[in-house]
Amino acid sequence: MSSENLDRARRNADDFLQKAEAFKLGHLETEKQHPKTQELSDWARNDVPTALATIQQIDVEVLHTAAEKAGEIAALGEDIRRTRRDGGRIFFSGCGATGRLSLTLEYLWREQVAAAMRREDGSEAAPYVEAEAEAVVAFMAGGDLALVKAIEDFEDHPEYGARQLNELGFRDGDLLVAITEGGETPFVIGTLEEAARRSHRSPYFLYCNPDKVLRGTVERSRRALENSHTHNLNLTTGPQVLSGSTRMQASTIQMYAAGLALFKGERPEALSEAARRFADYFAAMDLGFLEKFIVKEAAIYEAGEFVTYETSDYGMCVVTDTTERAPTFSLAPFENFEDADPTPSWAYLSIPGTDGAEQAWRSLLGREPRPLEWEGIEHVAGKRRLLGYDFSERAPHLRKEVSGAEPLHTFRIFRRGNALRLEFEELEHEIDVSGLSRLDEYTLLKILLNTHSTLVMGRLARYEGNVMLWVRPSNYKLIDRAARYVSALLERDGHSDVSYEDVVRELFRQNERVRPDESTVWETYRALGGTRG
Repeated sequence: MSSENLDRARRNADDFLQKAEAFKLGHLETEKQHPKTQELSDWARNDVPTALATIQQIDVEVLHTAAEKAGEIAALGEDIRRTRRDGGRIFFSGCGATGRLSLTLEYLWREQVAAAMRREDGSEAAPYVEAEAEAVVAFMAGGDLALVKAIEDFEDHPEYGARQLNELGFRDGDLLVAITEGGETPFVIGTLEEAARRSHRSPYFLYCNPDKVLRGTVERSRRALENSHTHNLNLTTGPQVLSGSTRMQASTIQMYAAGLALFKGERPEALSEAARRFADYFAAMDLGFLEKFIVKEAAIYEAGEFVTYETSDYGMCVVTDTTERAPTFSLAPFENFEDADPTPSWAYLSIPGTDGAEQAWRSLLGREPRPLEWEGIEHVAGKRRLLGYDFSERAPHLRKEVSGAEPLHTFRIFRRGNALRLEFEELEHEIDVSGLSRLDEYTLLKILLNTHSTLVMGRLARYEGNVMLWVRPSNYKLIDRAARYVSALLERDGHSDVSYEDVVRELFRQNERVRPDESTVWETYRALGGTRG
């Protein structure tokens, strides 16, 4: 490693250690190991039916939790409708998985408005449609490009959240719904506090850890929870199926709850009934069909080959799951076709019927993209960089040029009549979704894709038990998580004398040298004397 890299690693470690106490989050329920999934990695390799049944049971419990929260969700729904009646707009903010679910809700809103305003003759009342579509605005840390590639450490800055909110035109009379899985993300809290200052409408704070724990241990969370100008909506679900992987149960309940408030109204009994009906529908579903899809996709990656997911009906859902695999399991992120020599990602997205990157992005988002052209980050978050991610129908051809791989496998997900249809070469399956709302349908596909990709990665040994040992430490929360995992591995081997500070310093050194598809956790563990894995 060069002296320049070593110096950078040392500086970054010093910087983190000065702030570390504020990001030691292992006590939060969302960071703990789920007692029902201790053998998840073994099941993924040897007993997929047990893995599927266990995850399904946990997800059903999450949906019932949403039903139990109907009264509080209804209060949010009432404020949303009051805001709209008074001419205000509804904003959703998030970071990572919560940012993606926020963008998904905006997409579904725009889709619903367009469908509702379409006249019998097929034309549209264009001005009204446009105004109503703009009534819901969602954004995530780093702008729209962060949908597919996280902007490094952006979520650690509350001032960035305030700036993005203001640049989108948030004003008095608007309502913000700020969403963070753990209840401690600085960027999201920054949007919450700014909204409370700028609008007389109290913003909502959605999170998935107990109030008592957050108030007692995380100062920024306590400040948010005790702000008299905000409303709190606690959606605690307990530990995730894969420890710390809040892209799963935490973001599921948050998307569903916020969606119920946005689309279903403000009557608690109606919201509770809708959630229970969907929970019962999902509980009765036989997920056994997923096993053959899981086994096939894992075998493709094991053979060094690649997959392109193709969809025009479920773009936001598919891009969310495939994007989130990279940081969760230390995979190469989506390739940017403007790079001189891009590393191909295992999975990618292609939207049929779109010609070029701009049209594909408009189709994906349901609007023009909103990149960030801020000085100093425009090269990683601006429009030029964004358009290098080409999800058009040209994507398979571009992927072949980058990877040189033959064959390039295609996984198609689309709506046919009343069925959600999956086609993966010789594999196919249809799910009757005729009785579901569009929110239900998207939530269902989110759960299925999360389950599918998690078990694919389990078959490839990308976690151990239910611990994310391949997580990429790209922000302060993940640095602490990675350091805790390394310390646990070392203690298991009898190396309890290695300090947290020593682990962090080695973690930053390894982060400077590991490839995108290597585990910083495992490399740090080995460098500090670990002998397994």
